[in-house]
Amino acid sequence: MHAQGGGVVGDGSRRPAWARAVEMFPPSDRILSTVLTRQAERYGDRVLLVAGETRWTFAQTAAIAAASAQALVDAGIKPGDRVALMCSNCPEFLQIYLGCAWLGAIAVPINTALRGFQLSHIFRNSRPALLAVEAQLAGAIESVEAGVELPPRTWIIGAAGEAFDARLSAVSLPPLGASAPARDVRPGDTVAILYTSGTTGPAKGVCCPQAQLFWWGIYSARALGICDGDVLFTTLPLFHTNALNAFYQALLNGCTYVLEPKFSASGFWAAARRHNATVGYLLGAMASMLLAQPATTDDKTHRLRVALGGGVPPQIHAPFHERFGVPLVDGYGSTETNFVFAGTIPSGRPGTMGYLADGFEARIVDENDSALPDGEAGELVLRASEPFAFAAGYFGMPEKTVEAWRNLWFHSGDRVVRDADGHYRFIDRMKDSIRRRGENVSSWEVEQTIQSHPAVAACAIYPLPSELGEDEVAAAILPEAGQSLEPVDIVRHCEGQIAYFAIPRYVRILSRMPLTENGKIKKGVLRDEGVTADTWDREAAGVTLRR
Repeated sequence: MHAQGGGVVGDGSRRPAWARAVEMFPPSDRILSTVLTRQAERYGDRVLLVAGETRWTFAQTAAIAAASAQALVDAGIKPGDRVALMCSNCPEFLQIYLGCAWLGAIAVPINTALRGFQLSHIFRNSRPALLAVEAQLAGAIESVEAGVELPPRTWIIGAAGEAFDARLSAVSLPPLGASAPARDVRPGDTVAILYTSGTTGPAKGVCCPQAQLFWWGIYSARALGICDGDVLFTTLPLFHTNALNAFYQALLNGCTYVLEPKFSASGFWAAARRHNATVGYLLGAMASMLLAQPATTDDKTHRLRVALGGGVPPQIHAPFHERFGVPLVDGYGSTETNFVFAGTIPSGRPGTMGYLADGFEARIVDENDSALPDGEAGELVLRASEPFAFAAGYFGMPEKTVEAWRNLWFHSGDRVVRDADGHYRFIDRMKDSIRRRGENVSSWEVEQTIQSHPAVAACAIYPLPSELGEDEVAAAILPEAGQSLEPVDIVRHCEGQIAYFAIPRYVRILSRMPLTENGKIKKGVLRDEGVTADTWDREAAGVTLRR
């Protein structure tokens, strides 16, 4: 039996699986080692992870976590040390992550697209004691700035295809052997540092407590109606919150977690059928890309009954449901928070954030943090009722932590309206921010890269609407006096220095920037002008990025 909020569980109870998990794990037990151990005893040989040819049962996963922890200990890793992970959606990512959580070390997942300035900042900020990197990605380390200290030890995942940066002390990922006992870890201890792009400065490392990931697993299951025995199917990257917390959803609710290497619009439904998936995860443009595929007679021949649809444009919901038979669930959360808002299944108000979920408080406030009435837009601020259900702050950035959590509320930076009926609607970011196909782009980081070009006098990065929903990255460039620039020069300059998804699609070469009285660039003017006659479009020009 499937129903919103959960169905019949393995012991015959009609309590939702997530509600039973809350009862099974009192506050002091909301740490990954305890959850793994108890769920291994409960579910034993039930399959927990499917990733390519790899299959882990619940019992095997707990054993792998303990053995991975011992491998980390043998490499000199201690509780509290940071372990950087730069790899794709592969079992080794989870193996090392679970070992860190078991040991009390801190995993630092790195977006595999980062290069140059962005990658250098993460190493400089997190100061990892160990780097685990896939062989095919090891070349990215060469883009790290010369003055940045790299980790003293490096594990290479997979066969080495080329020489590594001479600064790396690299060995192959060690095989698993003996097991380490679970360390004394507390629910408020940081289990991962997840980097989220800033708007006016470098990316911030979000300190995620053990209990925060526990609650992601609970609250997401509640919103999606996940049941004991479901098959959770994700193509999203493990270095982001969504795919990582989906593993917790499976672990806590007795489900199977299917991890695909990456999203493929043409291959999504075939993979869902192959795995008998029942719950899916789609963000932003992904639903639009699936709808753009040619219709087939197999469009409804699958078992998927619900999919997360955060950020999916409202006009997409009904056609998607009609064609594929899958309702999309509206929702809202962030790396710093949790699954705070959720819509109904199917959504009664597509494209909104949904209702405030139980376990959270929300206010819409003005610039002085005073509450605003319904119908008036302001900044969304949030609090959690459960201890450690939100992030603890930003690693190595105490001033940013105080700013974001001032007055004991987390300030989301999102401009939101609460309607009289209790629905919340996202309007825009309070500051200049760009989200392209599920990735947050820091305009500041892109500007820093472009302004290092010797022929650039000034640069402004801003969002323009994408045909697929969310944004495209646009750049307005003012050349140095006497210098000539072609738009493609900007693209080529960015390649290898920033993530491919942050490289501008649109470029305008201007003779004068719109400025405020204080000499600041009026990005609002550039956004409002949109795609003008003098705007160069990389895609229309047929320019392919060199990744």
